[in-house]
Amino acid sequence: MKTLYIECAMGAAGDMLMAALYELLDDKQAFVDQMNALGLPGVAVRPANAKTCGIAGTHMAVTVHGEEEDDAGHAHAHAAGETPHLHGHDHEHDHAHGHDHEHEHDYDHGEPHAHGEGDGHSHAHSHAHHHATPGHIADIIDRLPLPQQVRADARAVYDDIARAEAKAHGCPVGDVHYHEVGALDAVADVTGVCYALYLLRPDRIVVSPIHVGSGTVRCAHGVMPVPAPATANLLAGVPTYGGSVQGELCTPTGAALLAHFADAYGPMPVMAAEKIGVGIGTRDFGQANCLRAFWGESEAGANGEIVELTANIDDMTPESLAFAAARLLEAGALDVYTVPGTMKKGRPGHVLTVLCSPEHADAMARAVLAQTATNGLRVRRCGKYFLEPSIRTVQTPWGPVRIKQAEGFGVRHQKPEFEDVARIAREQGLPCGDVLQAVLRLL
Repeated sequence: MKTLYIECAMGAAGDMLMAALYELLDDKQAFVDQMNALGLPGVAVRPANAKTCGIAGTHMAVTVHGEEEDDAGHAHAHAAGETPHLHGHDHEHDHAHGHDHEHEHDYDHGEPHAHGEGDGHSHAHSHAHHHATPGHIADIIDRLPLPQQVRADARAVYDDIARAEAKAHGCPVGDVHYHEVGALDAVADVTGVCYALYLLRPDRIVVSPIHVGSGTVRCAHGVMPVPAPATANLLAGVPTYGGSVQGELCTPTGAALLAHFADAYGPMPVMAAEKIGVGIGTRDFGQANCLRAFWGESEAGANGEIVELTANIDDMTPESLAFAAARLLEAGALDVYTVPGTMKKGRPGHVLTVLCSPEHADAMARAVLAQTATNGLRVRRCGKYFLEPSIRTVQTPWGPVRIKQAEGFGVRHQKPEFEDVARIAREQGLPCGDVLQAVLRLL
């Protein structure tokens, strides 16, 4: 199956991800043309050849009114046709702040960076500085001339960032504000990654453990530890590590994109790589500052294991057996079901089957013996083929609806969450089938 492996040995930022994926596309110019036709005010996306420690790749320059901001929030102008100077690094931030905070005017991809009067840089922005809320960003994304799936993924990524920022700063999601200029280039980064993945359509995305860097980073709120609080929130449950590299390697945008799209984390799977995309960062760390994306075929073999516990039961009432099945699910069984059968001496009974993960087999076997009348059970360890599950959200005229997805082996299943459909039907006084069909037309 088509597998995308993303190597994050030097972290991840939105533009680095977009640059690496851009190198994997068959029609690169069509991608750039589409990104520049999004209608984002003053935004231009331009790939440029770049190198880091002798490794060739692409730096994706995202400029707003001809300026690209570096990690210190300093704007650098690019003339038409000019190769961007690789200044500082490209990592963006999207930090929140309440209305009572003094807003700084220097931002890099959505995060405020504080600068004193004596920093030695002048800022000659010709555009007004405003602040955008998550609702404003969502409205921008909803109007982009991109496939609905791309817009939904971009919205979900930004929703994750807003929640992570709100949690980090202890404020409501509605109080999360993005600087308008920084927000625009971050929107380009997010939608660019979502659109590139839409075009590639991988069956499976595997991400390496993510190097987050170490030390501290300066922003408008002061000096923060690495990973920044919002990034740490976004990477909860994701394999990460620090190291000797001083600096912020993984940004909130990079973290949100990886967490949204990754099907699994770990070392590179056995695969025959057909293409390798290299996204070049701009800061000099004394070692190759790049993100690599490997694209190719991996074996479509069993992608997991499961344990199957079975027992023949002919001396329990249906009520008692149903109660036992419910308790086994509460105890952590992945599934419990019964099939009618004829037992010894011609007695009617049921074959009880309990599915669980291999590490829970012993505990589940004890639970079956405790909750049922059986004196023994059979255990079988099986290879398991399964589609990777995920949940995304679509916006309907009645509000958000969660969509259950499962992908893999060239197959994609998706269906609306029934509880969301039923809730809307009750609130709006509509037949459930009408709401369901309306949601399906949005997929």
